[in-house]
Amino acid sequence: MTVTEADIEARVARLGDLRRAIATAIVGQAEVVEQLLIGLLAGGHCLLEGVPGLGKTLLVRTLGQALDLGFRRVQFTPDLMPSDIIGTELLEEDHGTGHRSFRFQPGPVFTNLLLADELNRTPPKTQAALLEAMQEKTVSYAGVTHVLPAPFFVLATQNPIEQAGTYPLPEAQLDRFLLNIRVDYPSEDEERAIIAATTGGAAGGVPRVMDSTDVLALQALVRDVHVGPDLLLWVTRIVRATRPGDGAPAAVGKYIKWGAGPRAGQSLVLAAKARALLRGRLAATREDIVALAPPVMRHRLLLSFAAEAEGRCVDDVIADVVRSVPLSA
Repeated sequence: MTVTEADIEARVARLGDLRRAIATAIVGQAEVVEQLLIGLLAGGHCLLEGVPGLGKTLLVRTLGQALDLGFRRVQFTPDLMPSDIIGTELLEEDHGTGHRSFRFQPGPVFTNLLLADELNRTPPKTQAALLEAMQEKTVSYAGVTHVLPAPFFVLATQNPIEQAGTYPLPEAQLDRFLLNIRVDYPSEDEERAIIAATTGGAAGGVPRVMDSTDVLALQALVRDVHVGPDLLLWVTRIVRATRPGDGAPAAVGKYIKWGAGPRAGQSLVLAAKARALLRGRLAATREDIVALAPPVMRHRLLLSFAAEAEGRCVDDVIADVVRSVPLSA
């Protein structure tokens, strides 16, 4: 696909419409919204992490309303079973012949946008039901592979401060999320606006501004955004620098127990391309890489005991790594 200025202008205009549609229900959180749209454009899954009451579920539901796509919400609980997500087989009988046969009944994962609310509240067995869907965009049941509709996204939420009744996500599942998006408290002005908007009259509906054709076209456009060889080499070196070993920065050897794999580099380049397109550019820049390194890698690094003992957060360590790797070849 050849990218033209007209394509960029038209698609960016549609993205502006999508931002405005989300703003009809969401106050502030500009960076969170941007990262969510980056995940949408890059065709990746996102994990939204924040304390209760910050609007994580509302944000994802609003995005689902603004997109003319299939949308399903699953509330993850300790008693949720894998079949509650992927589906199950039902025994049916033909009343005319008496013949009985099994028919696969698709679960809520057969949609375009799946909101996995409080994903870490369900046991690992049920969490694993999403692994194939997130990686292969398929579901296998009773020896038959079922293809999920395109586009397909999992937008999951989790609460980082409540530990009772939660099950930490395994590294294999965390690695399948393109971005780990931190949702912080709003500013004073934003919080006042939220209180005013939610304690008055009923708000209007969220307009639908995009369908599946638009989303797939945007994702194809992202793939054509240029990343120079020097930037590609820099991303490769940043990811490799997170792995403890010979030549790793001092902060890595001390603070990181396990580094990022190749999927982190793929995710960082795709996310940088999406951010460039979101801002109307045909090429990714160093600024895109620096801005997206934390949400791309914070869930892919395992910090050491020394980091925890010294109060070093993962974003600080990522910033040290990025600063330590020179851009020039």
